[in-house]
Amino acid sequence: MVKVSVLYPNTEGARFDHAYYRDKHMPLLKERMGSACLYYTVDKGLAGGAPGAPAPFVGMCHIYCESAESFQQAFAPHAQEILGDIRNYTDLQPILQVSEVVVDAPAR
Repeated sequence: MVKVSVLYPNTEGARFDHAYYRDKHMPLLKERMGSACLYYTVDKGLAGGAPGAPAPFVGMCHIYCESAESFQQAFAPHAQEILGDIRNYTDLQPILQVSEVVVDAPAR
């Protein structure tokens, strides 16, 4: 399994609409990707590692898929629409990382 992480750097003066991201953008992505998106999570940055430090990222999502290939096959046909929606919730440039999931612990 792979995790596609999309991270938005916490940049002073930048715009990020968490409600739109959570309620509109991510459901759009899931709908377009269908079953290739096994599940996703959305994070809202609260703080950095040191006391009082700001979060390095204002928001992020993690999209779980069977493989990088299954992600690409499901995302590519809808890339223009999904990427075009970014301007509706932020003016930040996202950072993308694809990782192999080594441990996926069940929720308690």
